[in-house]
Amino acid sequence: MIWNYSTPGIPDELFERSEKVPITKEEIRSIVLSKLRLRSGYSVIDVGSGSGSITVEVCLQVNSKNVYAIDADKNAIELTRKNLDKFGVSANLIHSKAEEILPSLPTVNAIVIGGTKGKTEKIIELCVSKLRKDGRLVIDTILIETMYKALKSLKKQKMHEIEVTQVIISKGKDFPSGTMLVSRNPILILSATKM
Repeated sequence: MIWNYSTPGIPDELFERSEKVPITKEEIRSIVLSKLRLRSGYSVIDVGSGSGSITVEVCLQVNSKNVYAIDADKNAIELTRKNLDKFGVSANLIHSKAEEILPSLPTVNAIVIGGTKGKTEKIIELCVSKLRKDGRLVIDTILIETMYKALKSLKKQKMHEIEVTQVIISKGKDFPSGTMLVSRNPILILSATKM
């Protein structure tokens, strides 16, 4: 087993990576997972799975066969598959646009949205319809426009416990003269509960 801990935040370097496919960084993953409020046996959908880093961590947390990873990019689905295999977990991989496949998926306990390809409102509407009562929806984005549309949509869908969090991470990098903190992109995380 590559990751022998029950805590989230697997180091990024343990994942298979590709320049063409984004990865949610380890610190952001930790916060996203805490906002999802997962339990063993939960069913989860990961919309815009990218490298599969969140899908892997979700699988490790819920120990369930009912985890679905959706991405419209074939390269992302292949990379997610490699990372699932590497960590010895499995999920239902779906190569599709989220808005086309979500209606056919079962209702779940939690959904994370990592990408909407400009269809933010429609995807949130579909995701809310797929959440069980008390289900959690978490959205992470680097775009202010996506955050604005998502927040507006969450309110329109009458979601509860809506939280908006901005996360700014800096990582230490060694230089000959010492250690410098190098900033990563600020990330916006929205979370809400379906009542």
